[in-house]
Amino acid sequence: MTRPALDPAGLLDEYYVSFWLPTAVLGTALVIKLPSIVKMWRDPLLRAVGGLLLFACAVFVFAAPGTIHWTNRVTGVPNISAPWVYSLLTALCASWLLLIIAWRNDLADRAAQTRRATRLVMSVYAGVVVALWVLFALADVPVERLRDLDTYYANTPFMREEILLYLFAHTVACSITARLIWNWIRTDGLDAWLRWGLRFLGVGYATNLVFDASKLTAVVARWTGHDLDWLSTDLAPSAACVSATLVAVGFIVPHVGQYLHERWRVRRGHWRLRPLYRLTRTVTGGRVPFAPRATSELRLIRRETFIRDALLQLSRHLDEELRARSYGAALALGHEPGRAQALAAAVTVLDAVAARQRCPEADSASGPSGPDTAYLLREIQAVSQALRHPDVIEAVRTRAAAPAESVPAHE
Repeated sequence: MTRPALDPAGLLDEYYVSFWLPTAVLGTALVIKLPSIVKMWRDPLLRAVGGLLLFACAVFVFAAPGTIHWTNRVTGVPNISAPWVYSLLTALCASWLLLIIAWRNDLADRAAQTRRATRLVMSVYAGVVVALWVLFALADVPVERLRDLDTYYANTPFMREEILLYLFAHTVACSITARLIWNWIRTDGLDAWLRWGLRFLGVGYATNLVFDASKLTAVVARWTGHDLDWLSTDLAPSAACVSATLVAVGFIVPHVGQYLHERWRVRRGHWRLRPLYRLTRTVTGGRVPFAPRATSELRLIRRETFIRDALLQLSRHLDEELRARSYGAALALGHEPGRAQALAAAVTVLDAVAARQRCPEADSASGPSGPDTAYLLREIQAVSQALRHPDVIEAVRTRAAAPAESVPAHE
């Protein structure tokens, strides 16, 4: 029975996921970073990030077996994808080092040294790319290999040197980048999301060394007459895909994390102000205008402004003596000072609302504007949270009123 011919273009479709998944994640990271890159193109750090993500996407697109076959077929040159993919990978290595150089310059202002280091990296890795194409032109590689080119031609003159050259350039870049990133993680003052992003980057670059070790081991095994091709064809691509995904996540985490944290902070602030907002609405009779297209930040600002305006209207009715007694009562009940101050302010605001409802004409009276409202206007969220516990407020109010009520009437 004759076996059907194998279509190279459709070869190993099951392996496509391992190539296109990191491409999708890297592409997502590039889309997230793109607005900042375009807006601040003169920033060398952002340019380095953009170049890194772009070259990383290109490497996985052109390293997929189907794309390799397509490139060879379109150009009519067997295995021309090899120097092309190696060149993209070398450019990616250079972008790693340029990113680290830009980061170091961002931390320590050494512009002249940074320029020298940038020129050195670009010159060395540009030379590597030129050497890759020269070696490929000198090598004899007539049989197309989609997945095992490194081991199949491991003993072929000039192609052997090309394989070693790209692996050496890749290993050096990975080692330096991983080392510097892990050193940076240990520095003080980093944002938590940035630190997590750097951890993913550090693990990603370290995982890339598994790719290099697997490839080199398989190649050396061919030199000694052994067959460890599975390290090059199976383990190395898997390590590269895991590494690329971790690196992409490392770039995504700081931005997405900070964005989600900010959204949560705004929504939580809006929710925390709800008790005080509902109370102050009884004073003004109005409400914050609802705008469907307004951002969360704008809605929070409007609610804060509404509450502060209402509290200023209540300022003539605030009883400073009641607040002082309530503060002492809250401390006596075991509340810590910050919590006691918020509870005392809540008791005072509730009393002021009741007083204004009993005597609204007092608002138009002339005279001083009332007691100091600095704390009340500044800590509206703490006061609003205190209003969520009416039983605690009632306990504070009762204890604050007890000394006055215990005094005999004739005294």
